[in-house]
Amino acid sequence: MNTVKELVDAATAEIETLSVDTAKDAVAAGAAQFVDIRDIRELNREGRIAGAVHVPRGMLEFWIDPTSPYHKPELATDKKLIFFCAAGWRSALATKTAKDMGFDHVAHMEGGFGAWRDAAGEIIAPKKN
Repeated sequence: MNTVKELVDAATAEIETLSVDTAKDAVAAGAAQFVDIRDIRELNREGRIAGAVHVPRGMLEFWIDPTSPYHKPELATDKKLIFFCAAGWRSALATKTAKDMGFDHVAHMEGGFGAWRDAAGEIIAPKKN
């Protein structure tokens, strides 16, 4: 049996990993799009990165595939898709999945939303109920 850590390490060896600063610069330059794969409960609890497209990890394959009836047009872009999650493990796996599906312009943000927050990245606060 492979552990989740082994799967993440194997994925990371095959994908592009960007620092928070590099990812932020690519998005600011219009060359990339953030894709937040966290669960909606995480977004509601922790907040969001402005302009990020939310794609729950469980729907990634269906929403990114242009032949799928569930395809999301905002993912059909020439921009690099930069995936992130809370800490970087799920986004590494998501990036590997997108790459395996034939998407070349994909990367993941090292450290995920936590690294973004720690680097004082702008966060849209969750709505108070």
